[in-house]
Amino acid sequence: MSESDDIRDEIRARNAAKAAAEAAIEAATQATAEKPKKKKRFNRKFKPSKRYRGAKTARGDRLKKHSIGDAIKLVKTLKAAKFDESMELHLLLGVDTKKSDQQVRGTFVFPHGIGQSKRVVCFAEGPAAQQARDAGALEVGGEELAKKIEGGWFDFDVVVAHPGMMRIVGRLGKVLGPKKLMPNPKEGSVTPNVGVAVKEFGGGKAKYRVDDGGNLHVVCGKRSFPDQKLEENISAFLEHVKTLKPTGAKGTFVLGGSISSTMSPGVTVDLGFLAAQ
Repeated sequence: MSESDDIRDEIRARNAAKAAAEAAIEAATQATAEKPKKKKRFNRKFKPSKRYRGAKTARGDRLKKHSIGDAIKLVKTLKAAKFDESMELHLLLGVDTKKSDQQVRGTFVFPHGIGQSKRVVCFAEGPAAQQARDAGALEVGGEELAKKIEGGWFDFDVVVAHPGMMRIVGRLGKVLGPKKLMPNPKEGSVTPNVGVAVKEFGGGKAKYRVDDGGNLHVVCGKRSFPDQKLEENISAFLEHVKTLKPTGAKGTFVLGGSISSTMSPGVTVDLGFLAAQ
């Protein structure tokens, strides 16, 4: 056998070994591939409380539509819990949440507030840091604050960041993201005016984001609020929602909605006026 034959045999052997290795890697990859996630199933085995069952009976037909004012009054006639419940607005939007250009999210300042104060931390330095402290931020810092959060500290409700500090905040995505605390420019939590943002969020500025089912939930006040203030809060938010329709969304944007308190069943609201405008 000549030397050239030996070289050809060696090349063939190497190619065969390479092909075998690639096949083994591909087989291992397929074997360890992540299985498709199963859809979450709601636990329907629990029995609603006697108070809740009574509230559903008192509410009457769940599909009957009410004006905003009448819906608020009806919710308040239902038996209350032993604390000052939040009043909530729930909307079903005609969007495809699988498409990135149809994600609806943002913030809103209600005319009469929502009766809640929030703990705000801020990533800033220099004059901006002092502005955040003056506005009432719970903690202000940079690297030290990031290390504190990485260590498991989450005694806050909102994170505000100066754009220049995103180099530090960016690495916290894995811990803040799952808790929906990651600052975002669309929500106004990444801004050069950190003092204003801290003051607004601390005073109860509401954040909203459509869920996978196209539902939008927002707290719009407390049960103890006068009916007129609740109605004005809800009406102002609905006017805001009208401006949020993505360009890719077709047909009716707001498909339906209801009002409820924290522990009550929902009361359907007549939102036909939104489509008429």
